[in-house]
Amino acid sequence: MSAAAPLPTEDTLLAGIDFTCRPSRGKPVTVALGTRRGDVLRVDAIEALPTLDAFEAWLATPGPWLGAFDFPFGLPREFVASLDLGASCAEVIAAVHRTCPTRMAWRARIDAWGGTRPPGSRLLHRATDADSGITSTSPLQTRYVPVGLMYYEGVARLVRSGVTMPGLHDGDASRIALEGYPRRLAHAFVERRSYKNSDRPDRAATREAIVGALEAGPASAGTSLSLDAAVRRSLVADASGDRLDAVLCLVQAARAAQRPRYGVPHDVDPVEGWIVGD
Repeated sequence: MSAAAPLPTEDTLLAGIDFTCRPSRGKPVTVALGTRRGDVLRVDAIEALPTLDAFEAWLATPGPWLGAFDFPFGLPREFVASLDLGASCAEVIAAVHRTCPTRMAWRARIDAWGGTRPPGSRLLHRATDADSGITSTSPLQTRYVPVGLMYYEGVARLVRSGVTMPGLHDGDASRIALEGYPRRLAHAFVERRSYKNSDRPDRAATREAIVGALEAGPASAGTSLSLDAAVRRSLVADASGDRLDAVLCLVQAARAAQRPRYGVPHDVDPVEGWIVGD
């Protein structure tokens, strides 16, 4: 995408997407939607998408919109080159699905490749994974936090939907998809304190601290977050942290919307991708 591409206007819908490769009613893809007026980012709605078909339908929403998605858009260059998967985002994901028709086949292929590697060099990272104070999970990780499976399901749908992924894939210029990572933004407020996957009081207090920091304004987050009382309570009460992660991605989208090329560098690796700044 050209550096001269116009920045989104205040009419552009902003979105933050907390993704899962196996959505359900209990664990949906969570989408936070908002609009920006000056320095104020208003959260207009938080939607729950219980299936991948529902996620794919959401991607077809007419633009203009710009979203930050919490899953990797690329794979480590060394891994891609060793398996000759291709030279672009679209080529790589097409090769992955052509040779691995299911998520478990993809996991098995990663495991087989890793089995040929020395210990400690199996879960490679991309350059962008370590480009902050906190390193994101390897896109080759298919267990625990299965971001490799999220890549498998998510990127295929982004490419198929025809969105633009700046620096990676040209599509509809009114629908812009960026790779986000909510933990990076959360880290700026609470460092390594955990805020997810527990209803313990300390985790709830950390979620409260993050929400308060997001509301505080430009000095902390680049924009001040406006929430109605019910949405605010839900962000703190949601023990999974998924709703808060979606809102953190929404803030990352709003900040990226103000930057040339959405903060994606000119020399981004077209198979590794780039995580937008916190």
